[in-house]
Parts: sequence; structure tokens; C-alpha cells
Amino acid sequence: MSKNKVKDLFEEISKKSGISEVIINNLDNVYVEKDGELIRIDIKFTQEEIEDFCQDLAQFNRKVFNSDNPIMDGNLPDGSRLNFIHKDYTNSCHAITIRRYMKSIKTFDGSPDIFGLNQNWTFFLKTLIKAKVNIVVAGGTGVGKTTFLNLLLQEIPQKERIVTIEDTRELQFNLPNVVRLEARPAVGEQKGLSIRNLLKNTLRMRPDRIIVGECRGEEVFDLLQAMNTGHEGSMTSIHANTPGECLMRLENLYLLSGYDLPIKALRYQVSSAVDFIIQIRRDKDGKRIVSHVTEIANMEGDKILMQDVGSYKNGEFKFTGLVPSCAERLQKAGLPKDFFVGT
Repeated sequence: MSKNKVKDLFEEISKKSGISEVIINNLDNVYVEKDGELIRIDIKFTQEEIEDFCQDLAQFNRKVFNSDNPIMDGNLPDGSRLNFIHKDYTNSCHAITIRRYMKSIKTFDGSPDIFGLNQNWTFFLKTLIKAKVNIVVAGGTGVGKTTFLNLLLQEIPQKERIVTIEDTRELQFNLPNVVRLEARPAVGEQKGLSIRNLLKNTLRMRPDRIIVGECRGEEVFDLLQAMNTGHEGSMTSIHANTPGECLMRLENLYLLSGYDLPIKALRYQVSSAVDFIIQIRRDKDGKRIVSHVTEIANMEGDKILMQDVGSYKNGEFKFTGLVPSCAERLQKAGLPKDFFVGT
């Protein structure tokens, strides 16, 4: 046992299955999320233990965490994601949130019924990757956007060159020709690089695909430009609760770049760049599921046209009856012509 109960807690949790999140609100207010349910655990820490834990991980992530730098995102050595908020901005102690990296989820083939998808639909998603369509994975907080993006990344052919861009390293995949870029804020005299800075430079690095872990700001402009200029098969995730909301968020983030485009021109940029939105959410039992596979299909007037190819209803993900307009492209990538018959 170590001298730090916080470290001991995470070591113990790392050995248990089903726990996806650890939340420390206060010295004696600690929760874990297990199978979608938040459970309070009986434990109490000292300020010194919390401080030592945070500083050790700040050092591990090569970052600074103090009253002048009160928010820190980073990773644990096992790949789990962490977020710290300094005690100057909380009730009494540093607020800690850690999202565990679930090592048991690696591939679609190795995880039957993952996200509520049967073999037909995982085959369809694999075909989307082979066809090099541009994909946005959308969902709310904690529904598994990064986990799902990781599953898609496993299907990229080994021969392709990939550049990933993240502000906190979460993407987990094994490809030989990969450059992994990580944004860092400016600290003191040390200059930082934003996701947008890195994304602009990525275009000079000859990527076949560009993967942005999550779009939260003006970098959407540069990603859409990349998707529209030959970097097919690029992917990102975005915080949105429905496919329609995802399009609205893309528009709003695009405007943050400072380019004042007419709404019709802006929407044309979005509709021509994004091919599919894959919506993730939790069902009534807390299970993470794919709720929609939505195709973005051109425009009508100043409105973006979209259609659900598949949706989750009555506990099952089903074909809606609407065949994708890019069906021929998917067939060239291996999708049978009769795929949607009986799906």
C-alpha cells in the first residue's frame, strides 16, 4: 500500500470491471460510476493526499496545476482521462474527475453487440471506413464518443498515413504510419499550440486521414476545409444530443473562426464536408447505444438535407428503409447490393 489513499483507490478500481468514472467532489464526497449508475463510496481523504495526487499527475502530464493554472486536463498512465479544478474555485478541495479507459473494448469483432449494434450494422460501419467517408461522432457527456471513435479507428487500413490531433490523449489504436499531435496551452514563457494551430500544420504533413479527437471551437473551420480538399475518411467527435443539433453546433463553431459567410454558403461547406453523423446516447437503462446513423445529403435551398439510414427503436437498431444516396460508393468498398434487404 502507498502512503496516499487517493492512489490506492485508483489502483483498486483499476482491477475492477464495470467502473467507468471516478468523481471526487470533496474530501469525504466520492462517487464511482458503475454500469451507468453513480454510487457513493465510504472513504475520506486529506488535503495533502489530494494535493500530492494532483501534483504527481501534473508532473506526469508535463503540465502545471496551481492557482494560476487552475484547470488541468490530462491522462493517467493507463490512458484514463482526468480533469482537475483547483480548490480556489470549489467548495473546499480540488475537484477531480477521471474517466477510465476501458481496455476491454478494442474492436467491433471482439465486442459483440457493442453500442447495441448487431453484426450487419458493424459491417456497415466498417464499410463506411473503407469507403473513406467523413464521419462526425456526436453525443452528450459520458456517452462513449471517444470509445466509439476508437472502434472506428481500428478499421482503418494499415497502409494509410494518419495524423491525430487532441488536447488530451485519448485515442487508442495501432497503426504503423501515425503522427500523434497534442495541443498544449501557453504556460509562463513557454508558448503553446492550439488544436487549430496543429490542424493547419497537419495539411503540410501528407495525411491520408485527419482525426481530431473532439472539436470544441474554431478548428471546425479548418477541419471542414480539409475534408473538402482531399482528406477523405477524416473523423472527429462533437458534443451534441441529436444529429440536427450536431449540424447546428458545427455551424456555430465554424462562425467562431471569424469568417462571416452567408448562412447558405456556410451550410454548403458543412454539407459537402460531412458524409455521416453517428449519434451516441444512453438508453433508459443507462446502456450506451448508437441511436442514429444519419447521412448528410446535399442541400435544398438554404437547408441541409439529412436522412436516417438506421435508428434505435424498441431496444434494437434497425434499418429505416432509406438507402444512402452514396450506396454505389459503399458498394465499391464491399457493401453487397442487397445489404438493406431484410436488414
